Amino acid sequence: MRYALLASALLFAPAAHAADAKTPWYADPTTATAFAALVIFLFIVAFVGGFKLIFSKLDERAEGIQSQIDEARALREEASKLMADAKKKAKEADAAAEDIVKRAKADADAMMKQAKADLKAKVARREAQAEARIARAEADAAADVRRVAADAATEAARSILSKSDGSDDLFDGALSEIDKRLN
Repeated sequence: MRYALLASALLFAPAAHAADAKTPWYADPTTATAFAALVIFLFIVAFVGGFKLIFSKLDERAEGIQSQIDEARALREEASKLMADAKKKAKEADAAAEDIVKRAKADADAMMKQAKADLKAKVARREAQAEARIARAEADAAADVRRVAADAATEAARSILSKSDGSDDLFDGALSEIDKRLN
């Protein structure tokens, strides 16, 4: 195929050059001599293997270009796979981030509920402690009142027993003193 293309180019080149002339191309001595020199040169090049060298270099070049195309295609496929993996990882990262945010919100809500419950329990304990202190203070006050009343009653009984003359006045005085101390 290559040689046929070369031969056709050689045959039509002089014809194309002389197409506008009135004489045929082979009748013109300059064109015929140039054509003959070209043909002889090409036979010499073919004899020494120039065409084989040229065509082998062209084939090597074509193979190199084809390998570059194949390599570029492989790189493009690899890049598309990497891009798909990157998109997948980005989606997974977004989903993980959303999950983390949801868990953080849930944890924050749970912490708030726990804090409120702890606060209520602490307030209830403090109230219970305050009520216990108040009850203790009331019990201490009642005990103090009983002690004072008992002391007054003991004092009144002692004075009644030691003095039997004015026992009615002493008894009334002791009662009034008890009333004063209780109120």
